[in-house]
Amino acid sequence: MESTYQSPQKRSGKFGKIFSWILIIALLICAGYVYYKYYFVFGEGVKSGYLNFAVKKGNLFKTYEGKLIQEGFGSAKTGTGISSNEFEFSIENDSIFHVLELNSGKYFDLHYKEYHGVLPWRGNTRYIVDQVINMK
Repeated sequence: MESTYQSPQKRSGKFGKIFSWILIIALLICAGYVYYKYYFVFGEGVKSGYLNFAVKKGNLFKTYEGKLIQEGFGSAKTGTGISSNEFEFSIENDSIFHVLELNSGKYFDLHYKEYHGVLPWRGNTRYIVDQVINMK
């Protein structure tokens, strides 16, 4: 007569397989989220304006940052006043930074990529300038 009793060893084997599949699926979901949040390019385009500043700053990670003042006016963030349109960005590499640093105050057309999240070693903003298209 056959016994329907399963040994604890077989039960733990099934539990181990289920647990390992759940763990693999959870890791894949986490990896997908990290990719989407920090490495997926959400948008890209060109911004034009006068370069206000380009600086290298940071406590732990030294990154290149800049600000472009665009023509026209927008509404202020608080209140009902008027302010200039500003585009704050991070700079991808030092060669682009040196071009911007030496030509502060000039009119630039800058190509940028927009990400969903900020990585401390990539810069302080979601906008990363990767190319200088035109300078006047």
